[in-house]
Amino acid sequence: MLNIFLQTLPFFAIIGLGYGAGRTGFFTEDATAWLTKFVFYFALSAMLFRFAANLSLAEVFDLRFVMAYLWGTAVVYCLASIVAFARRLSVEEAAIEAQCAVIGNVGFLGVPMLTLLMGPEAIGPVMLVLAVDLIVFGSLVVILITGARDGRMSVRILRTVGLGLLKNPMIVSIVLGLAWSGLRLPIGEVFNAFLSLLGGAATPGALFAIGASLASKSAERPIVAGWLSLCKLVLHPAAVALSALVLFPVAPYPAAVMIAAAALPVAGNIYMLAQHYGVAPQRVSAAIFISTAVAVLSVSLVIGWVAGIYR
Repeated sequence: MLNIFLQTLPFFAIIGLGYGAGRTGFFTEDATAWLTKFVFYFALSAMLFRFAANLSLAEVFDLRFVMAYLWGTAVVYCLASIVAFARRLSVEEAAIEAQCAVIGNVGFLGVPMLTLLMGPEAIGPVMLVLAVDLIVFGSLVVILITGARDGRMSVRILRTVGLGLLKNPMIVSIVLGLAWSGLRLPIGEVFNAFLSLLGGAATPGALFAIGASLASKSAERPIVAGWLSLCKLVLHPAAVALSALVLFPVAPYPAAVMIAAAALPVAGNIYMLAQHYGVAPQRVSAAIFISTAVAVLSVSLVIGWVAGIYR
């Protein structure tokens, strides 16, 4: 377990470095926003495209895997929603809290960390988790918030969801990469070197950006944020583990990757979503802050545990 912790520590150390740079003002909020945009649209997209272009759809897509992840995630999503409604929150607030409870930082933290710690074979399961998060739950939160405000479903809502998916560079890069692979197009030496060089900036850039963005966040309403962090770091991986190992038995290695991905802290893009719609951004901010701080230990524990599943 100590060995796993020492392996994950450099990732969180870079996050800490970014936090320190942001906290001292050396790295401003504008600088963080531009670094995040570079990683999101260029470096991470290049990494995902390169990974996907070397896989086939048959290697990535596994219906049993998707069902297991969906079931485990849906259980925690519903639990967080029930607790929110019991506190008499609106549909919009409940949707945002449920999103915090199940959507982890798979893109910025999971892709680089899990592929390095669990091997390059992890990229297929990680990309499948990322795709389900973005397509299913990323769409669901927009539908719930917009539908609650409009009072009904409409073509406008579906258009907003569709355009959001088409504009998401992570989805686009995965789809283009799989299409490239499906068409059996070669990746030339120069193009491969370009993707490797650009994609290599994704890991340190993404981790530093996570830390710098945390510097502007605070742990307001710690009880609620603590509950959401508990859902994300403990209940979500536990429910996914039950689903993947018992209810919808998945092969040991992809099941382990799925559980590890479910144990990641609350995703930073939920804050941008909350801010965009004006729904509890401070609450989301606190959940991201607390879950990321606790994840330094909790993620190591989960990865150490799942390693025993496939070894």
